[in-house]
Amino acid sequence: MNHVARLKVEYRDKIVPTLIERNKYKSPMQVPKITKIVLSQGLGQAVADKKIVDYAVDEMTIISGQKAVATLAKKDISNFKLRKGMPIGAKVTLRGDQMFEFLDRFISVSLPRTRDFRGVNPKGFDGRGNYNLGVKEQIIFPEIEIDKVKQINGMDITIVTSTNNDKEALELLTEFGLPFKK
Repeated sequence: MNHVARLKVEYRDKIVPTLIERNKYKSPMQVPKITKIVLSQGLGQAVADKKIVDYAVDEMTIISGQKAVATLAKKDISNFKLRKGMPIGAKVTLRGDQMFEFLDRFISVSLPRTRDFRGVNPKGFDGRGNYNLGVKEQIIFPEIEIDKVKQINGMDITIVTSTNNDKEALELLTEFGLPFKK
């Protein structure tokens, strides 16, 4: 039997019926869903040291369980000694089961390991139903071995939903168990 992500089963069996009842949707297809999660890191220091991007790509690959890619500068910026095409970041896009697995680990293991954690900011929505949050340290992920970390970097996590409505997206992510500040 194939392994199915725990949150995917919970979404199908608990969250969808709850949201249908609460919002009076006529079909399960109207219920918003998470379409993808994008993890990204901007690494300004990479201009001086090319290895920083390689470390970041390796760490993001470990965290996400999927190969991360280096992001390249789109244009020259002389003040920052930046040339077009230089690697200056890392990103990975998760979909399907890997997305649910990552979200599950993030909510149940990584967020509670954050220092002085009081919940995630409910103002992180972009007006189109997508949620953005920043993580200050990549070491909150249990997959990262602290001894091997060369540098503490933060990362941005974007959760893209199928709704264009922030209220519906907030409701969906709350049902998934994302701990929003009151």
